[in-house]
Amino acid sequence: MAGGKVVTFSDDEFQASVIENGKPVLVDFWAEWCQPCKMLAPTVEEVAGEYQDTVVVGKLNVDDNPATATQYGIRGIPTLLFFKDGKVVQQLVGVKSKAEIKKTIEENLLASS
Repeated sequence: MAGGKVVTFSDDEFQASVIENGKPVLVDFWAEWCQPCKMLAPTVEEVAGEYQDTVVVGKLNVDDNPATATQYGIRGIPTLLFFKDGKVVQQLVGVKSKAEIKKTIEENLLASS
């Protein structure tokens, strides 16, 4: 599924991998049965490749990891959450274009650089 650059997150290590990560993190909340999630997956992989040096990009399956999805109030998928300094700074719900995702990343990378 992943092109080597997209990380898989789980409830067990979400705190360490996302919240305590020194880098900004983009998390794609998705599920196997979700067609829009499957449509978004290649875009997420492309973004992961382009930002591999500055942003950690990963996916969290909401069916396998309900605690994290519940903690962040994920009601619809796909949902992308952008974390910076351990906090959610941006949320994108639904299938978004690569341009929209990149704009979100760029805005948040430049916000406090």
